[in-house]
Amino acid sequence: MSGFAHLGAYSDWVAHAPGPRARAARPPAKDVHRAVREVLAVPVDAPQGPQDLRVEHRWVADGVQGEELSWSVGFGPRTSAWLLAPQGAHEPLPGVLALHGHDGFKLYGKEKIADGPEPVLPVVAALRATYSEGRAWANDLAREGFLVLVPDVFGWGSRRFRLEDMPPLMRVLGQTTAGVAPPDEVGGSTPQDVAVYNAAAWHHEHVVEKYCRLLGTTMAAVVSREDRIALEVLRGRGAGRIGTVGLSGGGCRSALLRATSDHVTAAVVVGMMSSYDALLDHDVVNHTWMLLPGDLPGRFDWPDVVASGAPAPLLVQYARGDQILPLEGALAAHGRIGAHYAAAGDPTAYTGQFVDGPHAFDLAMQRVAFDWLAAHLR
Repeated sequence: MSGFAHLGAYSDWVAHAPGPRARAARPPAKDVHRAVREVLAVPVDAPQGPQDLRVEHRWVADGVQGEELSWSVGFGPRTSAWLLAPQGAHEPLPGVLALHGHDGFKLYGKEKIADGPEPVLPVVAALRATYSEGRAWANDLAREGFLVLVPDVFGWGSRRFRLEDMPPLMRVLGQTTAGVAPPDEVGGSTPQDVAVYNAAAWHHEHVVEKYCRLLGTTMAAVVSREDRIALEVLRGRGAGRIGTVGLSGGGCRSALLRATSDHVTAAVVVGMMSSYDALLDHDVVNHTWMLLPGDLPGRFDWPDVVASGAPAPLLVQYARGDQILPLEGALAAHGRIGAHYAAAGDPTAYTGQFVDGPHAFDLAMQRVAFDWLAAHLR
């Protein structure tokens, strides 16, 4: 019997658990697709589009014209988003929903991947240096001829929970674990107040999931709904074909959005692909609840969920040195996704790119993703 360091005396639990056995066989994509939509559904009377959409501000900088938008999803703080386009653009453009990641960094959302009208904060620049070679890659996409929407989402930026609203224990944990950040966070360069908030929010995500379950939903479902609302905002601005792209938690959002919307032509998932079994004893502790949507992991594997829209175009970018996603899990997922697309009759609609390096969306990966999006959206 294999031992699991994080399960210890409970290592034999894995052999008795139903999930690994249920995931062993590759299910029909149509069954997964139906189940994903059921699990991530919202009540039929919930608004499916933005409420009270406003244009708050406009600016032009570095070849990009931007608008700061805000809207309500029906509860909580208003969502803030940036809509970016090439300077002087007028004709309809292909659209991209650029999705920020988790990063163990919830104080900001859209700022992590896009430049707005204000100077970039040093802590954000440090985060970008770690994960995107310093680039505000959403702006780069806009300069290349896309209409790009970059929204905050439930739990981040304008949609974050205030520190003072978190339970006292979370605030204490923020203070005591700010120097023991999850590996996604930029260590050492983060101001103390930012580090305290991000650490508290990391612990608080477990509380949020508990509240979601009490309220009859999941964090994954809430996030996915908000991304579908953002997609409606982008469609309402005249975007043509629309693609989605994101790293890590953003890649998770890209996958869930593709699985739950008929309006996504092509999806890019960066640094968020593994079989579930390979995550055992590896990095369960550092992954978001978005990766575990409801009861889906008990029935299907994560690559089944990501491939459930086959044969819609899909690009998955894997890093061989990814510190939170084991290579054996990536290889297993790659084979399983390929089998889904072969069964759907178009194996060439799926592209899996393996690169050397850590958990990141570097310039070379960005170039591949941008060109792939252009090929499928223009």
